Amino acid sequence: MTEQTSAKPGRKWSALRKFYETAPDGDAGEFPRYELQLTQLRGLAGHFPPSPRFLDLGCASGAWSTRVATTLGASQVIGVDLSTKGLVAAAGRGMHPVYASVDGAVLPFANGSLDVVMCDEVIEHIVDTDGLLDEIYRVLQADGMLVLSTPNLAAWFNRLALLAGLQPAFSEVAYSGIYGRPGSEVVGHLRLFTWRALREFLAAHGFTVVSVEGAPYHDLPSVARPLDRLAARLPGVAADLMVVARP
Repeated sequence: MTEQTSAKPGRKWSALRKFYETAPDGDAGEFPRYELQLTQLRGLAGHFPPSPRFLDLGCASGAWSTRVATTLGASQVIGVDLSTKGLVAAAGRGMHPVYASVDGAVLPFANGSLDVVMCDEVIEHIVDTDGLLDEIYRVLQADGMLVLSTPNLAAWFNRLALLAGLQPAFSEVAYSGIYGRPGSEVVGHLRLFTWRALREFLAAHGFTVVSVEGAPYHDLPSVARPLDRLAARLPGVAADLMVVARP
């Protein structure tokens, strides 16, 4: 396992790093957006470089990373994460594991050394999102691609939640628990985007959106899921945003 830490010498792990080391793996494959995202990527096959060098930032166990890499016909698959147990599992799947932070850190890769960078449900966990996009831009080839997904703050049910005085889904105010909204699972979201904010943010960092698709949210009550599937057709109100962009 390659190690690349950016923490200050002698500094203990933060609560955030401890959280990710012990968090349950979220890439078991049951989420509805997975197949939708693979369909999106297959439809863009001509836009991706052949046999790309593929990097997944926040790869966890590598289960989802390897599915996407296989779909794209990747020649090299690298995974970065703060979870040592996740990286061990990723290595077992044939990935090259790198222990590193992606928040406020220089990625341990040369300029223009990668063809595809995936940032799947990760950017909402980052404090320094500007630094993250700048680093992705730096390590990508000129004809490379960014594959990014993130929850939509302006999802249809979040609009209703705010009208009712509830904290929006996906948002949290502490690691100690969920406050002000239904649910009990703390997932560590720090930044949330609307579709407008995300596309403006990507453009500000030199990226051009090639494709955007919406996806439903797996954890809604069953009575709301038909409406959620319909809303997924409109990125502005979809539960999740799946974007492919080029530098």
